[in-house]
Formats: sequence, C-alpha cells, structure tokens
Amino acid sequence: MRILVVGSGGREHALVRAFARSPQRPELLCAPANAGIAREVRVLDIGVDDVGGLVAAARDEAAGLVVVGPEAPLVAGLVDALEEAGVPAFGPRAAAARLEGSKAHAKEVMAAAGVPTAAHATVAGVDEGMAAITRYPVVLKADGLAAGKGVVIADDEAAARAALGVLLAEHGTVVVEEHLVGEELSLLALCDGERALPMAPAQDFKRIGEDDTGPNTGGMGSFSPVAGFGAAEVDSLVRTVHQPVVNLLRERGTPFHGVLYAGLMLTRAGVRVLEFNVRFGDPEAQAVLPRLRSDLVDLCLRATRPGGLAGATMDWSDDIAVSVVLASAGYPISSRSGDPILGLEDVPAGIEVTHAGTAQRDGVVVTAGGRVLNVTGLGPTVSAARAAAYDGADRIHFDGAQLRRDIALCAQGGAG
Repeated sequence: MRILVVGSGGREHALVRAFARSPQRPELLCAPANAGIAREVRVLDIGVDDVGGLVAAARDEAAGLVVVGPEAPLVAGLVDALEEAGVPAFGPRAAAARLEGSKAHAKEVMAAAGVPTAAHATVAGVDEGMAAITRYPVVLKADGLAAGKGVVIADDEAAARAALGVLLAEHGTVVVEEHLVGEELSLLALCDGERALPMAPAQDFKRIGEDDTGPNTGGMGSFSPVAGFGAAEVDSLVRTVHQPVVNLLRERGTPFHGVLYAGLMLTRAGVRVLEFNVRFGDPEAQAVLPRLRSDLVDLCLRATRPGGLAGATMDWSDDIAVSVVLASAGYPISSRSGDPILGLEDVPAGIEVTHAGTAQRDGVVVTAGGRVLNVTGLGPTVSAARAAAYDGADRIHFDGAQLRRDIALCAQGGAG
C-alpha cells in the first residue's frame, strides 16, 4: 500500500522510519519533507497548509492512508477534506482537533469530562488578566496555536503584565493558569473514536537551557520509558485523562481518531493535565517510536475505523531511548538558516539521526529551521542511551549549534 506522511519535521522523519519497519512494506511518500526524509522516500513539493493540493495529491497517488504530522493542518480541517474525498486519514477532524487549537476549549472539555487540570481563567485584556492572578509564579498560555512557544511563566507582576500584552496582541485571548509543581510526563494514546490505547510514556525538556532555564521551546530532547510508570500506572492515567475525553467527544458527535497526547504534571495532589495535543509529540515521537515493535501501519489503519483498536496491544523494546535536539543559532527567539551541517556521515550505526529543520542546497545539507536535528541513542540503561545520543550529537557540527547537556540526566538514578 501507499502511505503519504504530511510534514517536514523530526516527528515526520521518525514516523517515516517507523512505517518503513512495517512487515507490510508500504511505499512511502512525504510532503513537503526535509533533507533527511528526502533521502529515504519520494517527496511531494506541497506545503502543509495547502489542503487542496494535499487532497489532490493523495487521490492522484491512490494513497491508502494519509498520516498528518503537524497540528496546524489538523486544526485547519485537512482530515475532514481527505475523508470527504474518500481518502483514509490518520488524525482528528477539525472539530476534535480544537483540543489543541484552543486552550480555552480544551479547558471546557476537561471540565465537562471531569479531567483534572490547573485552576484557570480565560481573559481578553491585560487588566482582566492581572485581576485573575492570585499568586506568583503564574502560567500564561496563548489560546491558539503557537508552535510550542506560547507559554510564559511569570514570576512577578511586571513580568505578567508584559507577557499578557504580547500574548494578547498576538492571539486575542490568553488562559491564566495556576503554576503547578511536580514531575512532568507525556503520555500519547492512539484513539479510534471509542477507546484510547496508550503508547509508552515519555518525558520531554521544554526550556532552551540546562536545569530548565530560559524560554520555552518546541522541545530540546526527550526520553522513554519513564521509571515508575509501567502498564498499571499508564492504564490508570488513561482511565483518568484520555478515556473521559474520548467518551465526551464521541457523545458530542465529534469522535476523536488519531493521537491524543496528554502533557501531564504529577503533583502531590494527583495528576493534572497541562495541555492536550492532537498529534504525535515532537520530540517525544523521536524517543518513543524507535522502541515500538508493533506494526504502526496496522495500528494507524485500525484507528481510522470505528472500534478498530478493540483488542489491540503494543509491544515495546526493553531498551531505553534518549533523544537530543540540535537547534540553530538564535533559537527559540529566532533561527538561522543556510549553515552547512558537517559530520552526519560520522555518526555510528545504531545511533538514529532524524532531520527536522534541514534542507539540501547544491548537494550540501544545511540548517533550515529552529530545531535542526534529533540524535537518538538506545541502550539497556539510561546512562548507556545518553552516552550514545551525546556521542552522536558531538560528531555533528554547524555554526551556532545549541543543545542541552542534561537530557534524561534526571532519570539516570531511577532507570539505570
């Protein structure tokens, strides 16, 4: 069969690799891809925002499945358009994708479904926002899509007022949320409109700087699995967080098909949902998917059908995966493009390099975005996986490259 992957980041490269491992041996296409993906599959030069072009290409190519990677085309209704054209698509329709498209809507859904989350208020003005703050630090979230960078943690009144001004000017409304303290966890689940089938848990690192300093990014690294979260703990989280949302959306006539990603905070008072995303996490996918031993093609196809995941399970490698992001100069405030990337051919076999913001110019792979590459190491312990990931990362060079040296360092004591 033929599968079209939509997107051009590290997540999409990880998806392409996972699909390529399928015993079904699908023919893979990607639009618009990046320099790394282009070396492995056929590329279609169509942007992720070109809904009409993507639908036409999927029909012309007789795609048996389209897998949508990024959130923006999901929120824009790409899956709706594909399904209406008779093309099977993995991902939620626009009505269900509002869980990520609007933080305020997600809070309303959580309240209706009885899913625990932080105390919050949705505001449309600076004074209204300041009045909603009861203590510092406080979390301020842009209501709409912000590429993982629409969250500000303000430590005092001056910082909160300044952040509200910027976020409101860019997005119109802002969610003011209590600051939660605890351990973060990312838990993704495949959904077929009726049930949620959990994947392996992961933990990501959002801040640009070590020890979680500096501004938020789309993610500077991740690891999977997470010590203390075996099958029983994961099933409990899914019953508390994912399944109530799937049930509610089905009852509302907007069933959720695709990946429901819950960003969780494990507080002393119990689990709290920080956010919902409606697609594979990035960079979580780069740590989770290399460990998956089940056929992802089969799972995604089944998830497009009502009741299709009944009885399905996922098999995972015992290895631990640690994924480190190499980012461009200036990220996340800005990003520099066109810097030649050296050393890719020096990375040892067994260390997985997935491309994100890359392009090929005159036969040379160059930077073309904020997060440039992911380097993923696997091993029987966290220490071994970290050593492999950083060994690979240290062989790659481009001007202004940024990386965190503490990815998964927190896990070494608990998981190896």
